[in-house]
Amino acid sequence: MLDSDHDDIHPLFNGAPSTTEFKKLRKRLIRDTREAIDRYGMARKGDRWLVCLSGGKDSYTLLAALTELQWRGLLPVDILACNLDQGQPGFPATVLPEFLERMGVPHRIEYQDTYSIVVDKVPAGRTYCALCSRLRRGNLYRIAREEGCSAVVLGHHRDDILETFFLNLFHGGKLATMPPKLVNDEGDLMVLRPLAHVAEADCETFSRAMNYPIIPCDLCGSQDGLQRQQIKGMLDEWEARSPGRRGKMFSALMSARPSHLLDPELFDFSTLFPRNTAADTGSTEGD
Repeated sequence: MLDSDHDDIHPLFNGAPSTTEFKKLRKRLIRDTREAIDRYGMARKGDRWLVCLSGGKDSYTLLAALTELQWRGLLPVDILACNLDQGQPGFPATVLPEFLERMGVPHRIEYQDTYSIVVDKVPAGRTYCALCSRLRRGNLYRIAREEGCSAVVLGHHRDDILETFFLNLFHGGKLATMPPKLVNDEGDLMVLRPLAHVAEADCETFSRAMNYPIIPCDLCGSQDGLQRQQIKGMLDEWEARSPGRRGKMFSALMSARPSHLLDPELFDFSTLFPRNTAADTGSTEGD
């Protein structure tokens, strides 16, 4: 359906540029999102998804892609958009409710002053992001349960996943990243990342072209950790020197070979021997 010449689009795309470049971008976003949903088995017919909307470029892109897939009959779930107002100074509380009302998107706006907790608990000079994120996740789980949702859906994209991989590699000493699909510790909710195959640059270009009312993520005066910024800069430099490098690295994350790594929990090296060895025949050296 996405490859047809049909120009019908969901209202979230109303006012979109009519250029060929933008149409290709829109189709690529929808196709990449659908590919991730299908590849990782995210959708079950009749499920209800809590789609988390921060007001940033990624969450607007997420909402637009999922809503159009649903509208086209390609995503058999109910969608409830949710914004958690955490009480950051200067947060424009009316922007998202007005936008969602205008677009006819079912939604819930929740106010929880986690900002005061973060300011109280985090020592001076330290970033707020880690504690803020944990408090936000806990509230989103609660809201999902209250609304009868089976999944909390987040706007992390391909670049977030790559950056997290290298953060874990360089600073955590493990091969791990944000999975596109997981079940929470309590076992009652899925956490989904349908933009897992979508490039950050596409989210940026799309949201700017759509002129969505972007809310900055640094209203609290804190910024994401220096380590993540360094990783992002490293990946930007690699991409500038070798265009397509990010795509190659992401492909590698989807093509792991446990037998070519070093974790005996993933691959049983202890039983790996060639056929017809001395141990197999019962012979010993010197027989």
